[in-house]
Amino acid sequence: MLSDAAANLMLDALDESQTSGAKYWSLHTAYSTSGANEVSGGSYTRQAATWAAASSRSKASTGSPAASFSVPASTTVAWVGRWTASTSGTFLGMAPAGGGNRRQVTANASGVTANTLDSPAHGLTAGTAVVFWASTGAALPTGLVEGTIYYVIATGLTTDVFSVSATSGGSAVDITAVGDGEVQTIVPETFTGAGTYNLTSDTLSVSV
Repeated sequence: MLSDAAANLMLDALDESQTSGAKYWSLHTAYSTSGANEVSGGSYTRQAATWAAASSRSKASTGSPAASFSVPASTTVAWVGRWTASTSGTFLGMAPAGGGNRRQVTANASGVTANTLDSPAHGLTAGTAVVFWASTGAALPTGLVEGTIYYVIATGLTTDVFSVSATSGGSAVDITAVGDGEVQTIVPETFTGAGTYNLTSDTLSVSV
């Protein structure tokens, strides 16, 4: 386990003042590990990022909103990327638009049978869009794909248990093997006409 001081040093290496820091934010229509699916057209451009000093293993954006983007018509913004440059550059990862805190999620043997996921006091409601991440050294429950957007459904929904569908109100995803990971909400925003997307905030963190 890294100390808080070590984690903060790692995060501050991503400050916009650093040569290889997270200097710019981008918008994306779908998840990617390479920076693909970036919004294009109209007056869209990446926006300069500014960060506060790291503290308690986290590094938060500054400004309210952190950035504003011009978005062309017929575009759905679902992900926010981080880059070292305003064009091209090195891609440093992305986060779900409007994403909430990550919560642990598990599928055990009974969950495989019922296509349900366990997450104590998850607070999710039917219709909420979510994405999943594999835990370090573990695999997601088979049937779920990292970075894919799913929707919580009413079937099987309790305080500590939920099911998801590939479509809002659809059938539960078939969970075929146990696994664990994390669940996080996502708030895609669709622009029928040209508009402005405000990035409220962004946070980088180190958990190991």
